[in-house]
Amino acid sequence: MNFNYPKNEKLKSKNTIDLLFSEGKSVSKYPLRLVFVENPTETEQLKFGVSVSKKYFKKAVDRNYFKRLLRECYRLNKNMILENIEKPYAIMFFYQTKERLTYHEIHEKTILLFEKFILEIKK
Repeated sequence: MNFNYPKNEKLKSKNTIDLLFSEGKSVSKYPLRLVFVENPTETEQLKFGVSVSKKYFKKAVDRNYFKRLLRECYRLNKNMILENIEKPYAIMFFYQTKERLTYHEIHEKTILLFEKFILEIKK
């Protein structure tokens, strides 16, 4: 299994991000939310981005901490997604609460969220 998070997997394209917010579908497992859209323009199987609300965490230090946690959870569990998708997808991962959950709680919720995502794309 490959547990890296290379540069070519990072969601950076403004057009793709705009497409995510205009046409994307969403699945949630409180306090995490995943917005996804099929991305036919990409050759890469998966593009992934992370966001933490400034509304809940005013200090950049706190936002960056949770972004690191979300990226780490994705990195360790992305094989779940890669084994179950045929088409390329763009995914944005959100942390949506004021609560400061521990890494283990976030990791468990991430696994549940990815399972929910896989069920959604299989429909």
